[in-house]
Parts: sequence; C-alpha cells; structure tokens
Amino acid sequence: MKKRNWILLAGALGIVAVGAFVTRSSWMGGNASAQGPQRPRTISVELATAERKPVPVDVDAIGTVTPITSVALKSRLETTIVSVHFEDGAKVSEGDLLFTLDSRQIDAQIEQAEGTLARDRAQLEGAQRDLRRYTDLVGKGATTQVNVDNAKTQSDILTATIKADQATLDNLKVQKSYTIITAPFSGRISAANVKVGNLVRPADTQALAVINQMAPVYVTFPVPQRVLVDLRESMAKGGGAKVTATIPGRQNFDEGRVAMVENTVDATTGMIVVRGIMDNKNETLWPGTLVAVKLTIRTEDAVVVPTVAIQRSQNGNFVFVVKDGVSRVQPVKVDRTFQGYSVVAEGLSGDESVVVDGQLLLSEGTRVEPRARKAGA
Repeated sequence: MKKRNWILLAGALGIVAVGAFVTRSSWMGGNASAQGPQRPRTISVELATAERKPVPVDVDAIGTVTPITSVALKSRLETTIVSVHFEDGAKVSEGDLLFTLDSRQIDAQIEQAEGTLARDRAQLEGAQRDLRRYTDLVGKGATTQVNVDNAKTQSDILTATIKADQATLDNLKVQKSYTIITAPFSGRISAANVKVGNLVRPADTQALAVINQMAPVYVTFPVPQRVLVDLRESMAKGGGAKVTATIPGRQNFDEGRVAMVENTVDATTGMIVVRGIMDNKNETLWPGTLVAVKLTIRTEDAVVVPTVAIQRSQNGNFVFVVKDGVSRVQPVKVDRTFQGYSVVAEGLSGDESVVVDGQLLLSEGTRVEPRARKAGA
C-alpha cells in the first residue's frame, strides 16, 4: 500500500508541473510574450587600421665593437724611460709626445760621428789640393804621372769615406728619433706599463702602452646567409644598407653604414660576418663592447597591422576585418614582423579596420561594436 501511495503522489506532482509550464504566460503576467524575438548578440572589440607605409627590411644581430686602428707602442732601443707625458686612459691626438727615452749614449755617438766627418772632410780638401798641384806640375814636367794618380786615388778614397761618415751620422740621428715616442694617430691610450726609470728593450713582449682609435670604429657581427644577396644588391646601389648599434640596457646608440662583407660564409653555422663603420663622435661605442645591432638592408612600401591582430588556424593566418559593423574572416600572408607590427604580403590593401582585441568571441558574420583602445596599446 505504501508503495502505491508514493506512485500516486509522484504522478500528481508531475501533472501539476506540466500545467504550470503550459499556463506560465498567464501567471508570469505576460512578460515572456512581451519581450518578443531576441536580438543577435553584439561583441565589443578594439580596432586598428591596416596602414600602407614605408617599412625597413632589417636583421637583428649581436656584434662587437672593434677599433679600426690599434697600435702597441714599443721601444726600438735598449735604454731607460726618462719621462711619461700622458695620464692613463687619456685621449691623445696625433703627434702628442708620450714617452721620452734616455738618449745620452746616442748623443755622444752623434758627436763622435760629426767629428769623424769633419776630419775626413778636411783630409779630402788636402787631397784635392795635392791633386791640383800634381796636375799642374806634370804639365810642366816637374813630377811624374804616378804622383798624380796617387793623389787622385787618395781624393776618391776620402770622398767615399765622407759618404760612409754621413750615412753613419744619419743612422744615429734616426736612432735618436726613437727616443721620442709620439702618438701615430688620435685615440685613447691605455695605462702605461712602464714608469720613469724602467729599462726597455726591443725584445720586450709587453708594450709600453696601447692606443685604440675611437672615432670612427668598426662593429663586427654575423648575419644569416639568406640575406647576403639582398645586402650586396643594396650596397651596389650606393650604400643603402645601414647599421644601428645599441648598448644593451641603455638608450645610447650610434648609426653607420656597412663597410665590408666577409668573403666566406661559415659552413658550420651558415652565417657570414659583416662589418659596419660607425662615426662614434661621442665615443658611445667602446672597443670590446657587445652591442645589439640592427642591419637595415632597404626600405619598401608595405601594408602593416599590429601583430596582435594576426590569428592562426589550420588553414593559415587570418585577421578579422570589420565592415558595416560585421566581422569577416580575411586570410592573410605574413611576410615578417617589425617592432610590434606584422608586414602583410597578401590579403590586405590598406585602410581596413582589423580587430586587435576580442577575437575569441568572434566568427564569420558576428556583429561588433568598437571600443576605445587601452592606453599604450
């Protein structure tokens, strides 16, 4: 009996529920019918405009700053340091006096050579007088031809001796010039490795100091071999390829041009070394510094959109284009990216409105309404 009562109760409740559903319009006050047909849902999105503008074709790399000219100063004499005329790390100009070496021994040798030269010149004058005298006498029959020949031989010997004396003197003067060491070009000098009183020799392996040219400088960096053809074409057209070097973590940068391309591609890496020459007038780039390099090969006219607008599917890349408040799926071909923008090779002609935020709720034909873009977006 109890089971039967439960079954009857459940049936009665079901009948009541069905009746309530059927008559809902009356007891709900007619609101359901008053609402009418529902409007299609509208999605709020952020829009951006596809632009056609000049876009650089560039390659990013890591490079090293190297001086165009670097010289290690060494002594060409075995002597001692008398004076050091620069401060460590100072900027020097071409011709600046850097070191003075002890020249007393060479000065004495120069005086000795000058004395020898003067003596031999005096002897030559005497030999030439004898030659003239014997020449006059032989014409008068007062002396023999042998005396004339001997006088001429002596004169020739002294003439040659004077040439040798002069060469010795000139060599000593050259040696004397080695005691004054000047800057061969303008740049920055290192710390002096020797001080006053140190003995220096030509065989010393350590340099007295090193000078690096600071302006201009080279920036050396590798690029993929795939850009080699475009790079060489750009250089052939008048140096269109430009190089920008930036110190990592800083805003300091310098601009220059491609100076050379190495003549061999590294077969193990597929990279080729490029060298850019930078003016570096403010000495922004320091030799040995690692820098972020941007090689701009050329500039071309292209359509660009914010990279966040590019969507991906199994069929390839696409964007949502909005026209008359409705979103449309537009397949595109992306060539490359550039500073947060994507260069579109195919699919857009420019001036289209594309969705950059809110794509997850969109599909073909979805109605949309634009909203203001976030600051900095």
